[in-house]
Amino acid sequence: MSQLLEVSGVSVAFDGFKAINNLSFSIGPTELRAVIGPNGAGKTTFMDIVTGKTRPDEGTVLWGEKSQSLLRMSESKIAQAGVGRKFQKPTVFEDQSVYDNLMMALKKPRNPLSVLRFRPDEQDAKKVEALADEIGLVPQLGRKAGELSHGQKQWLEIGMLLAQEPRLLLVDEPAAGMTPAEREHTTEILVAAAKTRAVVVVEHDMEFVRRLNCKVTVLHEGAVLAEGSIDHVTKNQDVIDVYLGR
Repeated sequence: MSQLLEVSGVSVAFDGFKAINNLSFSIGPTELRAVIGPNGAGKTTFMDIVTGKTRPDEGTVLWGEKSQSLLRMSESKIAQAGVGRKFQKPTVFEDQSVYDNLMMALKKPRNPLSVLRFRPDEQDAKKVEALADEIGLVPQLGRKAGELSHGQKQWLEIGMLLAQEPRLLLVDEPAAGMTPAEREHTTEILVAAAKTRAVVVVEHDMEFVRRLNCKVTVLHEGAVLAEGSIDHVTKNQDVIDVYLGR
């Protein structure tokens, strides 16, 4: 099976510090993957490279069936190609309803004129309702996003990313600050999303990662230390030394 994303031999240094050191990582078109590692392991820099925010000093980042180089593309072109990223802190339009947040996020031609002329049709309304169902916010559609709980805002933001129909979703610490019930629901959303696209979850929380029940990549000092199931990597002596032993 061809890979959707193929990162090979990537390195990047900031002021002489190698944040990413000869990193290789690949993910299939419909796969859920967790990326874990101690602080400073390179998790955020890895996402910055894939989304075009940081340019590596060496290596390749190839995307899609045609193996296009993401390193030649701008951040906006990478987003248009289908890479979506959710940051830790949710950024939703607080004064708009949940419905309007999702409607604004739908994948549409993005030139200024078409945005001004955008009039939602029945198909758009159906899409929004399907998204709200997927993230469990149907009862909240009429509420202002600013009134939602922390967990609900996170789900709304995941929904807004899904509205753009990304082929790869990068999600940064989705479980942070959530109640156990919210975390459970977040797991369900991510597992469901990965049935139709690739989802990479960057997370500190081992218990949350265990629930995702997917392949885990452990980063340490900017390189892959171990890869496999959560049970496989947590039994790995190197992982125990650098990560669990702290």
